[in-house]
Amino acid sequence: MTDPITQGLLPEGLRDRLPPQAEAAANLLRGLLDCVAAHGYERVQPPLVEFEDSLIGRLGSARKQDLLRFIDPVSGANLALRHDMTGQVGRIAATRLAHIARPLRLAYGGPVLRVRGDQLRPEREALQAGAELIGRDSVAAVAEVLKLAVEALAQTGLTGLTVDITLPEFVAELAAGPWPLEPLQLAEAHRLLDGKDVAGLRALGADRYETLIAAAGPAAPSLAKLRALGLSGRAAAMLGDAAAIITALGDTPATLDPTERHGFEFQSWIGFSIFAAGVRGEVGRGGAYTIVHPNGDEEPAVGFSLYVDGLVDAGLGEVKHRRILLPLGTAPEVGAKLRAEGWATVAALEPDADARAFRCTHRWSNGRVNEAV
Repeated sequence: MTDPITQGLLPEGLRDRLPPQAEAAANLLRGLLDCVAAHGYERVQPPLVEFEDSLIGRLGSARKQDLLRFIDPVSGANLALRHDMTGQVGRIAATRLAHIARPLRLAYGGPVLRVRGDQLRPEREALQAGAELIGRDSVAAVAEVLKLAVEALAQTGLTGLTVDITLPEFVAELAAGPWPLEPLQLAEAHRLLDGKDVAGLRALGADRYETLIAAAGPAAPSLAKLRALGLSGRAAAMLGDAAAIITALGDTPATLDPTERHGFEFQSWIGFSIFAAGVRGEVGRGGAYTIVHPNGDEEPAVGFSLYVDGLVDAGLGEVKHRRILLPLGTAPEVGAKLRAEGWATVAALEPDADARAFRCTHRWSNGRVNEAV
């Protein structure tokens, strides 16, 4: 049997980033975080590994089967690799930064690891960037965060950005009021609505919920159809808040699906996904949620996560460096001067070094810059 170590193979779903994509990923991550920082979001850096219970319990956003777990040989405790950084930021806000005035604006960036990939994203390791506004989940807070996510993605060079908005608590609100369902019926209705299963809803006796499937689509017509249902109370208020957020997006196209909950299980009243032309799957996701403090108190928050790998795969973030070969014996001050002018210098270690072999476009010779031949 071939030894995978000697063949340089990696476990399924993992990959190496080679030049120039590795640098592109770093450039994109830095650009996203710089954009977020310009809006007052301060960066935190949680560890790659935490206690398993902490990663599962803070937001309710992870299950044991979602995490790669192991026993810590030092403490004997159950540890896990993070599959998302949002919960870690929530832990920091609820503990180390609990005394800081709200709203608290935090940002993060780094690798995460999933136990399994999926059809759209077979990769198990991903580079994630994001921002969290903690202490508020108002319309103004959601609008700030969502517009910031779109701005950060747009500055990478992405085009054709669109936002899909969902209302994860909307169906439960209807089930508790004007369109009553028993708890078990509600759970089944959520499943059927996620699958857009009209026949299943009819068999369940939840015919009225069919209208929600028909209402999903471009934001303006969707809101008009939902308002025509004559809803009142919190359900109507959710629609009004969603309309205000969609208006705040300006020229960014938006769609609305009032029933979608798949992937938004820990979001509260609003969630969103962001897509872009030429990129497979979503490039960002977020929404409002609740952080649980150690004393049991709950705190509202809203945030987003952006997925850097899809941007790299779309060809973004690459920088064409001017690389110049410095022949053996070139004076140090020459290299320093060239680097100050924006060159990447490669020092030859042999007298007959080939500039092209070292991916250099130029060579220093006769006291000046010359094209490599």
